[in-house]
Amino acid sequence: MTSWVVTARGLSLSYNGRPPVLCDLDLRVASGEFFMIIGPNGSGKTSLLRLLAGLIAPEAGQVEILAKPLTSWPRRHLAQRLAVVPQQLPQDFPFTVAETVLMGRAPHLGLLDVEGESDRELARAAMHFTDVTRLADRRLDQLSEGERQRVVIARALCQEPEILMLDEPTSSLDPAHQIQIMDLLSRLRAERGVTVIMVSHDLNLAALYGDRLLLIDRGRTVLCGSPAEVLTAERLSVCYGCTILVDTHGLGGLPRVTPLPASYGGHVVPAEEPSGRRGS
Repeated sequence: MTSWVVTARGLSLSYNGRPPVLCDLDLRVASGEFFMIIGPNGSGKTSLLRLLAGLIAPEAGQVEILAKPLTSWPRRHLAQRLAVVPQQLPQDFPFTVAETVLMGRAPHLGLLDVEGESDRELARAAMHFTDVTRLADRRLDQLSEGERQRVVIARALCQEPEILMLDEPTSSLDPAHQIQIMDLLSRLRAERGVTVIMVSHDLNLAALYGDRLLLIDRGRTVLCGSPAEVLTAERLSVCYGCTILVDTHGLGGLPRVTPLPASYGGHVVPAEEPSGRRGS
């Protein structure tokens, strides 16, 4: 029997009376799954992740974490089970790598408690797992984007979460650092059983690493399923408003996604046409 660690039913959200960002959206994420949320700009991916993490409240619908309503979780207790990696840390974050990683122990400490040797050992283990031990005494503003991302993931690991949510952790990285981060997340899932929920713009990374993909467009679910089920040329062309080719490569027959430029016969459809629909 599948163990669902995150469940959402009927999620709806809008800001300041504007058109809805999310409309009646459902999802379920299984324990130990690598679940990826994809979709075009403005489709509601980050808002959905923030709802799932309890950082904002929906206008309608409910989220359950580990079979318990999200609203019934005390914030500190939730942080002991769920960690969130934001897209970026503030550039003026005035702490060293070691200090930043150790902050992950805060949900496990009392109000006046200080970190003990066991907490520092967990921080050292998290830095070792993410390969940032050599950077321990450097400030975050002295690191590259790839190094900073590994540090933020190490801080999340120090929380000892069962669920890890990430908002586009590879968006500003070159291909080598993208693969490093994605391989790190795969190891975390395989070796520690952590459930990974990740927002991504990169459809090819989603195809390579995701167990299941949730494709959303204009705040609504288009399809949730395996990469092969979700990543089809017709479906992606309609959602993204441009001509997209999908074929397979030698890596287990996984989908490979290529947007076609005009010189190869591709075309871009305006985001809103008179009929209110986008073509393929």
